[in-house]
Amino acid sequence: MLNVAPRFREYETLPSLNDPSIPALPPLPTGESEDTRRIVERFGEDILAAGLHNGQQIVYVKPERLLELAAFVKDDPKLAYEAVVDVSAIDRLKLPIGADDARFQVVHQLRSYARKQHLMIVAPCVGNETPTVPSLGNLFAGAIWPEREVLDLMGITFTGHPDPRRILMPDSWPNHPLRKDVPLGGEEVPFTLTWGDPEFATLGKQILPAESVPPKLPPGMNRENMIINMGPHHPSTHGVLRLVVELEGETVVNVDPDLGYLHSGFEKTGENKRYKDFVYYTDRMDYLSSMNNNFGYVLAVEKLLGLEIPERAQVIRVIMSELQRIASHLFWLSTHALDVSGTGMSLLMYATRERERILDLFEMVCGARLTLSYIRVGGVWRDLPEAFINNLRDLLAVLPRYFDDYEAMLTHAPLWQERLEGIGKLSRADVINMGLTGPMLRGSGVDWDLRRDAPYGGYENYDFKVPVYTEGDCYARYLVRMEEMRQSVRIIEQALRNLPDGLFRTDDRKVSLPPRAELDVSMEALIHHFKLMTEGFRVPAGMVYHAIEASKGELGFFVVSDGSAVPYRLHVRGPSFNNLYAISKMSRGEMLSDIVTNIGSIDIVLGEVDR
Repeated sequence: MLNVAPRFREYETLPSLNDPSIPALPPLPTGESEDTRRIVERFGEDILAAGLHNGQQIVYVKPERLLELAAFVKDDPKLAYEAVVDVSAIDRLKLPIGADDARFQVVHQLRSYARKQHLMIVAPCVGNETPTVPSLGNLFAGAIWPEREVLDLMGITFTGHPDPRRILMPDSWPNHPLRKDVPLGGEEVPFTLTWGDPEFATLGKQILPAESVPPKLPPGMNRENMIINMGPHHPSTHGVLRLVVELEGETVVNVDPDLGYLHSGFEKTGENKRYKDFVYYTDRMDYLSSMNNNFGYVLAVEKLLGLEIPERAQVIRVIMSELQRIASHLFWLSTHALDVSGTGMSLLMYATRERERILDLFEMVCGARLTLSYIRVGGVWRDLPEAFINNLRDLLAVLPRYFDDYEAMLTHAPLWQERLEGIGKLSRADVINMGLTGPMLRGSGVDWDLRRDAPYGGYENYDFKVPVYTEGDCYARYLVRMEEMRQSVRIIEQALRNLPDGLFRTDDRKVSLPPRAELDVSMEALIHHFKLMTEGFRVPAGMVYHAIEASKGELGFFVVSDGSAVPYRLHVRGPSFNNLYAISKMSRGEMLSDIVTNIGSIDIVLGEVDR
């Protein structure tokens, strides 16, 4: 284990937000791996700490060596970390750090697909009021948008960044919302009328200067070409997304996405809610994949808790996750076909019919159809009702035939092929370098699926195929998703055959509410119930990044706990946000109408983009 510089105290005592009696964070990463050992041998004392924490490889590096370290782990054939899948940051303002310690730390998540390894690199920033750290954007294209998000929401400057603009908030926004000195509510918002505005004198007037008139062009665009706005209210943008499109005739020269119209502040909210209460917010991100959102979040919390989940609960979670994947893909298929194909209206009706049956199943288990909150920390909300199994079996019996019908309508249809084949092409090297995941990755020849390659929630017990196509166009991504639905049916059938009896949630009373019947006969159960409902459960101090294979790609949660019942830092890696970065490269040199095809092929939900 490397000796750590005395001034670097990432894991020293961190008080809770409210209770000074909460225990300290654990010591620095313990143990080591071949990868961390190799990094330490190469960089020596410039590595502030290295090792394993919560089973994950973590390296802390001095900021002046960050870029060199990233290049080393990318190019060294024994490491081969070829992709940055996420960048986030921690504001340590409310932690007891010394005067010489960095207030901000930037956290990078790197992936080696060839070696099936994950590496977390943490670098302290230089300067506390105007923090800076080197950008990895010129080394990994997948770092460009996440670094812009950190710049926007944390106020960290990435030196050498190829496109240093805010990405979610307006340029004139007065603060960086995720900083700890910016309150959750009550701050002055310059775009909102208040009762203090005398007679609404500013109604209809610009409160801030209208610097966007005439439009400020995004970098690299030329006024000699036609510049048009696509969205934010165009139906084929699949939400409130504005695309600034540069055209030469009808050929796309460049596309610049303008995000933030739906910015919801989930992360800031999550850092002010108890762990158990944030489950309900996850539904609202990718609202077409609520079960997967619940699943990803609770797995991260459970990893920090070291919580064992009953086998029955694990199988139920897999069933729900795969049903949600099918429902999400059905919605994607119907809207995608509606955007680009003459058979879209018919397919919309057919796919909606099957999706409704899945939503009926969800309603059976939790009473809701869209925002579900069914998967909870420790298991699931309640057990499966008697009617659920038979209705699910009836659905599984007909789904493959319906999938065949969809493909008969589309796969060899001339219009569908003309609109998708050869459109939005991305090479294998492109998708890896850009940090794309899910069908975007597998449609370009990368054989990677977190369910198989970094299994979670019991997926190691299931036999299924990961569909991969090498063409890298919209048609290949269509084929990937169609086969994924079939494989989801296969997984659910296995789960039903092996669904065990037993608990549907943990019986650890520090985390899970006792059964209602116990409250009448057990004072201890009553105390546990009271404590959980009034205070929540405390999560051991530490940090973790946990990701799942959601319907749109890798959904990751980075959680830092200070030992209290509220996350100190909660970051969401939404696949829609990261995958949307590819829209410009996919569309350049193609027709304006192909942008619609490309947006549908990425399969975005703006609630997950503008988290």
